[in-house]
Amino acid sequence: MERRPTPPRWLMMTMDLTDRVVLITGAYSGIGFACAEACIAAGAMVLVHARRAEELPRALGRLGPRASGVTGDLKSPETPEALVAAAVGRHGRLDGLVNNAALLTRSTIETIGHDHVQDMLAVNLTAPLLLIKAALPHLERAESGGTIVNIGSINAWCGAPNLLAYSASKGALMTATRNLGDALGGRKVRINQINVGWTATETEHKLQIAEGHGENWQKQLPEAFAPHGRLIEPQEVAAHVTFWLSAASAPVTGQVYELEQYPMLGRNRIAAR
Repeated sequence: MERRPTPPRWLMMTMDLTDRVVLITGAYSGIGFACAEACIAAGAMVLVHARRAEELPRALGRLGPRASGVTGDLKSPETPEALVAAAVGRHGRLDGLVNNAALLTRSTIETIGHDHVQDMLAVNLTAPLLLIKAALPHLERAESGGTIVNIGSINAWCGAPNLLAYSASKGALMTATRNLGDALGGRKVRINQINVGWTATETEHKLQIAEGHGENWQKQLPEAFAPHGRLIEPQEVAAHVTFWLSAASAPVTGQVYELEQYPMLGRNRIAAR
């Protein structure tokens, strides 16, 4: 029988998160839950964050013994440090952080208000920064280097008219990712951002229904925004997140990765129809 050659080291470490401890915010459903599944499949131990305790049991039941839960409202400035402390308290260390939780509330220049902007920035920008600050001393001690993945949005570049505050918050997070990629470059902590396109999450489905698009809205997607005839699936996003958490993506840092069905910059949407 012909012996198969030993895979090269770079191939063997692809998507390998064996025994790494990863904290994922907003991980009880959608993209966050898919990331938790993917990280566990790659060998990690995952701390699943949710805002409310009642959101956790179903997710933890599906994820199994390598997942544990923690709750906290990311609008509170005390929550980020508490989440990191919970991860370190349970596992003795923290190797990876996925800033996934976000508010998606719609707003235009006519409907925007002070409290809405403050809440949006608190969850989508301030909380990720405070989580990174709290996690940094532990990530610096990670055996194979600490990694951070920020879940951004293609709306960071401009966004739809009804996504004003959301787009602004994701644009700020994008700038922060690049800034920290430079600032942390010599500290063995890598940070990258995935700007995710239109994704078929439970939250997106509820939003589309609430806006009157009907239960079958995914069967009537504009070709310009879904040229493959479907939306991106959370599991597809999770595969990219796992790659950026793993050593397979080293030593790259400070990058913003567009996860979309078409190029964002310079695209002629008229020609694409």
